[in-house]
Amino acid sequence: MGQRGGRRSGRRPDTGDGPGRDVGITQVRAFVRALPPLLIVVGLTAALLTPPRFTAAPFFTAAPLIAAPFFSLRSTLLTGITSIACVVGLQLRYGTMGRPQELTELINVVTVAGLAVLINVVVRHRGEKLASARYIAEAAQRAVLPEPAPRIGGLDIAARYEAAQADAFIGGDLYAVQDTPHGVRLIVGDVRGKGLGAVEAVAVVIGAFREAAEQEATLEAVAQRLERALAREGTRRDGLDAVEGFTTAVLAEIPHERGVVRLINRGHPEPLMLHSDGRMCLLSPGEPALPLGMSDLGAWPDRADETEFPGGATLLFFTDGLSEARDEDGVFYDPAARLAGRMFRAPEALLETVVEEVRAHTGGGSTDDMALLAVGRPVSP
Repeated sequence: MGQRGGRRSGRRPDTGDGPGRDVGITQVRAFVRALPPLLIVVGLTAALLTPPRFTAAPFFTAAPLIAAPFFSLRSTLLTGITSIACVVGLQLRYGTMGRPQELTELINVVTVAGLAVLINVVVRHRGEKLASARYIAEAAQRAVLPEPAPRIGGLDIAARYEAAQADAFIGGDLYAVQDTPHGVRLIVGDVRGKGLGAVEAVAVVIGAFREAAEQEATLEAVAQRLERALAREGTRRDGLDAVEGFTTAVLAEIPHERGVVRLINRGHPEPLMLHSDGRMCLLSPGEPALPLGMSDLGAWPDRADETEFPGGATLLFFTDGLSEARDEDGVFYDPAARLAGRMFRAPEALLETVVEEVRAHTGGGSTDDMALLAVGRPVSP
């Protein structure tokens, strides 16, 4: 191995860099909400203070259009009616009602107001549809991805699933930990795809892993069971997923009576081992391997890599939502560089630190889900 040197949460990443940016966003939203009535007031003022030949119609047409994507249907409708009423009132005041130019202006305002109502209905329907789809996906994800116990097989366990920003689809990140007669076995992976289809694939992988982890004598056999399960799933599906579906994953086995960990890496980001003195190891595979579900491109026997896992050390497994998190300049978050030389009192504290640092690095704008799993071996008394 090369040397280099939580709990699950449904909380969403912060939407800014801190209180200052939050205040700025609040002020912008307040200004946008105040803009439609402000435009109407400005339009009325301009019309009353200028000669009749000058028109304020652009102000009255802009007001409902700006209200459409931000206001409720009722408020958008009221804004449109108010704009129409202002145009009619001004034309009555100046006695220009019915003239060709004024009639055209009135028709324009009425048309735009109707269009604004239509836009509002479409935007609200789309938003409700997306919110409903995301809620269903999140509920399904929670059902197939339960929070592991904080103590399994004498090991300290912490897991965290951080959803991406609110307008991103649910991803296919997964983790599972299980105590078996062969030791504590776990998987951390990432199913290709997004949305409910990805959640369905996660259920297949997790179900196959839990069964195989209990029954198979070796970690290599567990990997092959997962390969076969994904192959069956691929034949069941149609279209692109049947051809390109795959899952990157790390499988691990920690025997009960030995201070070692065995790993099989199928195209997934390498886990880290953080020692109690601040040293860090990147657990790279001895032989590169394709992700699960790609056996059609090549076959090879899985071979587990074994390394020492001493008391006081912590294993950190993660998906590419961590290693590919970018800042505003496009620079990736590097967990190995960020965590090297640091010590943490418990796996949960490690995950809390990682999550907070990623939020700060991305400014709260991560576009990919992030699954984290930390496994700590207590120091023997």
